[in-house]
Amino acid sequence: MLSMATIQVDTLRLDLIHPIISGNKWYKLNDYLQDAIAKNARTIASFGGPYSNHLVALAYAANSLGLKSIGYVRSNKNEPLTHSLQAAIAMGMEIIYLGRTSFQAKKQKLLEENVNERNKAIYLIDEGGYGPLGVKGATSIISQFEPTQNKEKGSVNTNPLDTYHYIICAVGTGTMLAGILQAAKKSQKIIGIVVLKNEGTLQTEIQNLLVDKNTPFSLLHQFHQGGYAKTSSDQIDFMNQLWVHAKIPTDIVYTGKVFYAVAQLVQQNYFKPGSKVLVIHSGGIQGNKSLAKNVLHFTS
Repeated sequence: MLSMATIQVDTLRLDLIHPIISGNKWYKLNDYLQDAIAKNARTIASFGGPYSNHLVALAYAANSLGLKSIGYVRSNKNEPLTHSLQAAIAMGMEIIYLGRTSFQAKKQKLLEENVNERNKAIYLIDEGGYGPLGVKGATSIISQFEPTQNKEKGSVNTNPLDTYHYIICAVGTGTMLAGILQAAKKSQKIIGIVVLKNEGTLQTEIQNLLVDKNTPFSLLHQFHQGGYAKTSSDQIDFMNQLWVHAKIPTDIVYTGKVFYAVAQLVQQNYFKPGSKVLVIHSGGIQGNKSLAKNVLHFTS
């Protein structure tokens, strides 16, 4: 369905790691959680939208570790409670609404206040795990694989993911993409499918996370389907076809967009003939619960 005669498309199924701390959240949160425990924090707090996989994963992780959790949400109290927020609340997370128009300013103020506080009982994580520790964890998405012997090159050992010419993932904050960039070979082309609309600062925000600010990467902005958590009938149809063809569940917020984008790029001859393309399935499909029943042909 995705591959063509001259293009091989494979998927790295991070969604199979854990049912709640799904996909890239497993990696991006790991170092933050260890740091919080080492610093004797009693509460872990972070930021996200009303469909945030990150907040759901953090709520579960904090609850499992016997810690309290707070989610600062880009939404208003009078708005309908999404299934994602319901799940986070069920796992003990306290929800604090920061509104939509002033969300970034309020977030920045809380982050700055947290840095200057002497009492670090509350451990604050930026949105989507954005930051050096999030990037450090995300590098292991690539580096976790043990090198295998390359028989064609004698005794040379290589990471099996080194054979891909392109690595593609969805981009929200860009933390996962930055980690992949840090771990990938320089010859590999790293592409991010941006899921938000009008994200003009994203390129700079990703570069700020990199050791080498000049590391090349591409961001494709034309596949957001109208914005964050927005979708279309064409995307829904594609997600259902992908499930029938490959039994890969995807979500309307992130992974449905990245797989749909790759299918279109293949049809547009975007990739060089003979290329191997790796699509990162970053997990998290509870956002689908906002859809009407039976819209998708797989359990969401």
